[in-house]
Amino acid sequence: MVRQNLKKVEHIKVDESIRLFPYVYGLNNSSGNSAKRSRPTLIYLLLISIISSCFVFAPHFLSFPYPSALFLIDSSIKEIENRVPQNDTESPQTSKNEESILCDRTGYRSDICFMKGDIRTHSRSSSIFLYTSNDLTDHVSQENIKPYTRKWETSIMETIPELKLVTKDLKLFGNKRKCQVIHEVPAVLFSTGGYTGNVYHEFNDGLIPLYITSKRFNKKVVFVIAEYHKWWEMKYGDVLSQLSDYPLIDFNKDKKTHCFKEAIVGLRIHGELTVDPSMMHDDTTTINDFRNLLDQAYKPRINRLEIEEEHQFHSTASKRRKTQRPKLALFSRTGSRGITNEDLMVKLAQRIGFQVEVLRPDRTTELAKIYRVLNSSNVMVGVHGAAMTHFLFMKPGGVFIQIIPLGTDWAAETYYGEPAKKLGLDYIGYGILPRESSLYDKYDKDDPILRDPRSITKKGWQFTKEIYLTNQQVRLDLRRFKKVLVDAYAKSTS
Repeated sequence: MVRQNLKKVEHIKVDESIRLFPYVYGLNNSSGNSAKRSRPTLIYLLLISIISSCFVFAPHFLSFPYPSALFLIDSSIKEIENRVPQNDTESPQTSKNEESILCDRTGYRSDICFMKGDIRTHSRSSSIFLYTSNDLTDHVSQENIKPYTRKWETSIMETIPELKLVTKDLKLFGNKRKCQVIHEVPAVLFSTGGYTGNVYHEFNDGLIPLYITSKRFNKKVVFVIAEYHKWWEMKYGDVLSQLSDYPLIDFNKDKKTHCFKEAIVGLRIHGELTVDPSMMHDDTTTINDFRNLLDQAYKPRINRLEIEEEHQFHSTASKRRKTQRPKLALFSRTGSRGITNEDLMVKLAQRIGFQVEVLRPDRTTELAKIYRVLNSSNVMVGVHGAAMTHFLFMKPGGVFIQIIPLGTDWAAETYYGEPAKKLGLDYIGYGILPRESSLYDKYDKDDPILRDPRSITKKGWQFTKEIYLTNQQVRLDLRRFKKVLVDAYAKSTS
C-alpha cells in the first residue's frame, strides 16, 4: 500500500514538473500527442521515428538528470535555488522518488533543512524520519539541527534541544512506525524556546522568520512546535491564524506519528525585525506586508473592542472621535531606563498640542489593545528596550521617537532605528547627554562610563547590561526634548 502511494505521489510530481519545466519534457509531450492519432500509417511512422531516436539520443537520455530534482529545487526556499550555478547543465541529483533531506547551513543566524518524501515524526526520540525505497545498506544519512534563529549565540543555543532527521529503509522499518495522522499539506517545524518571553525576541526570532518561511504556502501548512508554550499560542493566536489554517502540533507532547510529504525544519531570518524582498520566494514581499498581516489579525478584535466601548462609554467615545489633535503614544517604564520626569514630559506634549496616551503594558496585556492604540497614533515615544518592538504596530508615515540612554547607541539604532525606517516610519533617535542620565550622579564627570561609553561596551555584554541597562534611568532635559516634540508635531499635522 505504501509503495502504491509513493508511486502515486511520484506520478503527481512528475506531472507538476511537466507543467513547470516544459522545455525538459518537450520531447515526451510531442510523443504523447502523436500517440493519440488514429491513422495506422502515422502510428507506423511514429514507431520508426521513436526507435531511430533512441539510438541517436540514448547517450543523452542516460546522463540526463532526473526531472524530480528540478522540481525539488523549484519548490525549496529561494536561497537553495541560488546555490545551483546558472551555467551548469545538470541540476543536483536526488532519488527518482524525490526522497531527500537537504540542509542549508550557510546562514549566520540559522540552519534550515528541507525534507521531501515519506516523512514521519517520532517525538520520543526527537526524530523525524524519512522513509525511502532506495537501497540504504551501504549508506545511512542523518542530519542534526536546532530549529532556532540565534545560531551564533552558543549560550542560548545550548538550551535548544537538537532534532535528528534520519533516513530509513522503507522495506526494513516502514511497518514499525505506521502513520497515525496523515497530513496533505507541508509542515514547518521550529522552536519557541530560547529567549521566547521577551517581545522583541518573540517577533524577531519567531514570528517574522515564521512569516518569511511559511508565506509561500498561503496558509496551507501545519506548524509543528518544539518547546511549545500554551501562553505563546494564546498570545499570538490571532497572528498564527493568518499564517496557517491548521491547528498547532506540540511536537514533544504529541506522541502520535504524524506523516507529511514535505517538511521544513528551522526558520529563515533576514535581519533585525525585517523582511528582505530579495531573499523572498516572490522577490516582492517586504516588512510592510507582515505589518498588513498584523492589521488583518487584530482587526476583528479591535472592532469588537470599539463596539463594547460604544455601549459602555457612548458620550466619551463620541467626544474622542471629534478630537482632531494628533495622538502621541508613550511607552512608560518603571525602574531601569524609566523616565523620572515623565509627568512633566506628558504635560509638555499636551501643551504642544498632542493628545497623549500612556501605555504601561505587562505580560497579561492583550496585544490587540496595544495594536489599537499604536495603529491610531501619529507618534510613538519610548526609551530603548524590548517594548520598542511595538513600532511594528504603527502605520507607515508615523513618527517614532526612541530615547537612547548612554551606552545603548548601537543597539538602539540596529535593533529598532534601522528596522523602523524600513517600515516607512519617520525615525528620530534622541541620544541623551550625560547630565540626563542617573549615572551622572554616581560617577566622576571624567569617568569613561560618562565620557566614553563605547570604551565600556567594548568590554562585553555583561558590562553593558550591568551599567547601562540595569542601573540607568533618564531625566529628560525638557527644553532640549521640546525641539523633538515640536518637530514631530509639525510632521504629524502636515
